[in-house]
Amino acid sequence: MYTSPRKMRETMPQTPIFSSMLGSSCSGQVQPDMGERCVDPVYQDGNLVSGSLEALIERLVPTMDYYPDRTYIFTFLLSSRVFIHPHELLAKVGQICIKQKQQLETGTEAEKAKLKSFAAKIIQLLKEWTETFPYDFQDEKSMKELKEIAHRITQCDEENGTVKKIISQMTQNLLMALSARSQYQEIREKFRQPVTDKGTILKTKPQSTQKDILSVCCDPLILAQQLTYIELERVSNIYPEDLMQIVSHMDSLDNHKCRSDVTKTYNLEAYDNWFNCLSMLVATEICRVVKKKQRTRMVEFFIDVARECFNIGNFNSMMAIISGMNLSPVARLKKTWSKVKTAKFDVLEHHMDPSSNFCNYRTALQGAAQRSQTANSNREKIVIPVFNLFIKDIYFLHKIHTNRLPNGQINFKKFWEISRQIHDFLTWKQVECPFEKDKKIQSYLLTAPIYSEEALFIASFESEGPENHMEKDSWKTLRTTLLNRA
Repeated sequence: MYTSPRKMRETMPQTPIFSSMLGSSCSGQVQPDMGERCVDPVYQDGNLVSGSLEALIERLVPTMDYYPDRTYIFTFLLSSRVFIHPHELLAKVGQICIKQKQQLETGTEAEKAKLKSFAAKIIQLLKEWTETFPYDFQDEKSMKELKEIAHRITQCDEENGTVKKIISQMTQNLLMALSARSQYQEIREKFRQPVTDKGTILKTKPQSTQKDILSVCCDPLILAQQLTYIELERVSNIYPEDLMQIVSHMDSLDNHKCRSDVTKTYNLEAYDNWFNCLSMLVATEICRVVKKKQRTRMVEFFIDVARECFNIGNFNSMMAIISGMNLSPVARLKKTWSKVKTAKFDVLEHHMDPSSNFCNYRTALQGAAQRSQTANSNREKIVIPVFNLFIKDIYFLHKIHTNRLPNGQINFKKFWEISRQIHDFLTWKQVECPFEKDKKIQSYLLTAPIYSEEALFIASFESEGPENHMEKDSWKTLRTTLLNRA
């Protein structure tokens, strides 16, 4: 059977988790200071694989005859935070711009034309930077550096003011992006707390008064679509900077202590919490059903929902559902499982088999990704990976490969691979959900009571009594604890 969430946590990093993961990600390497010698970058098969920080920064900044490849811009800006703060990087970019601007300020008409062309390229770089990584500009230092670069560039085209207008619009868009993200951060949902009401857990209420998922939605496909809607909505609030939290908490440049980026890991924690809540909701819905026939129907319903999630490309919800059904309080319901047609469930577990580093799942994910690339509709473009496994892949890429090579150069080959994976994720999260929102179903999924692990065992024992002395002792202890609880 598939590894339970508890066992999964022993083999992969998860998100709230990032507090411990990030705290332990110091490599012990002492970063060279910013006065390091500029070593020529090294290329392999035409791709840059290593170089000094100074050389990589120079490759970022456009010249009269050069503009960096966009994949390089994304990869370098994404990975640069491991070695230098955004405001420091902006300052260095500004210094290079000043030197190039001074070389073109000869006063001739030809040089003025070149200066305008150079200014346009710098604006394009800043535009890409502010649109892709707006959070790099959330502090006053970064905004100050941005304004200083913008001021110098506007001087290149003071006659018609075109550059000034473009920069003004770019700044306005940046402030709107920062405001939108700030508002999202302020609306921090309260993580659902497990039910502790003894009457509810001990099933003292008549079954007819209990609302369950089947009374809200009895169609597996519709429920899978609503789960996908929630997934895409939540994943849209995860940004590349959030994902680089796993890598960027390295030694500080000045005091060699682990530093924390300004960006919090809340978005990652919230998404991880959604996975856990869905798993617990599935287990709760199954364990709190009194009659075995109805419980069997509930199990088969969730199997069908997971199957529909798989067909859609929503692997995260699928994994959460399977995890919920593999929790011990559900797995021990042998009388219920004996009545379940498990052929479909066996297929799902095969896809999520953890052996060989989840080889079967990765094959299915690759197939969904290929389908997405050639798809003509948003329905076929959906790819929602198992988030914990996605995070684990980035984390181990970071741990296995050093940030710097023995010669002191940055191991840029490592960051190309990390960037590729994050870029794929960003592409998938931009898919517009093709399914119409059902407020009633989503309200239930997001607010329905969920049991704690303790409460799940109690409900499970209420459904099917203890089978051995160990279970009897556990049941007696749990029941006594619950009844004595104020």
